[in-house]
Amino acid sequence: MAEGAPALRLVGLRKRFGGHTAVDGVDLVVPSGSFYGLVGPNGAGKTTALSMAVGLLRPDAGSSAVFGVDVWSDPVRAKALVGVLPDGMMLPERLTGPELLHYLGRLRGLPSATVDARAEELLAVLELDEAGRTPVIDYSTGMRKKIGLATALLHAPRLLVLDEPFEAVDPVSAATIRVILRRFVAAGGSVVFSSHVMALVEQLCDHVGVIAGGRVPAAGPVEEVRAGRGLEEVFVELVGGRTGGEEGLSWLAS
Repeated sequence: MAEGAPALRLVGLRKRFGGHTAVDGVDLVVPSGSFYGLVGPNGAGKTTALSMAVGLLRPDAGSSAVFGVDVWSDPVRAKALVGVLPDGMMLPERLTGPELLHYLGRLRGLPSATVDARAEELLAVLELDEAGRTPVIDYSTGMRKKIGLATALLHAPRLLVLDEPFEAVDPVSAATIRVILRRFVAAGGSVVFSSHVMALVEQLCDHVGVIAGGRVPAAGPVEEVRAGRGLEEVFVELVGGRTGGEEGLSWLAS
């Protein structure tokens, strides 16, 4: 782990699926200790870029490093530093929350007593302790997001990479997740999360990267990217979106 290295550095990441270029030369630097939002419309390349960043998907070109440790040439060291919550994360659904955390903790080589102590604390903080006997298959969407966050935090990573952690989550669960993430950053951790909700990014993040068409047209501190305007206005301008709706559909008023 390099002293003073950014939490995450992506250089020239590229990925094609058949004739479609999903990620086209993404460069991104996430400063250590930052709360970083990666925003973009659906299909912009957010999930593909983050999957390559953490070692879940091999890039066609480019590199990713976590605190200076290359994700692809030294994956064991890199993955020990990062906790990941992929979008649509698949879990062993027949296990209960405590069983799931114990299983994954032991896979990571943590002592059994350490895993059990951390799991108990995580389940309590994430308000999942009362569902201790409930299998994951019976969890709600919000509960699944929270148990996924617990699995990402279990090994005490320095960086969290979360793909749409607030998607389809009820307000109470979302509030709990926000508190946990803010505490993690306040304690010295770094967070990268993807979203297409500008208000949420403005509320939580100190840095933001905009991704559109597999590229990053703007990135940096939120205030610099906003340049005195609303983040949503800047976002629509950068991604080339249309804000129509005043013309057509006259039949709706008939």
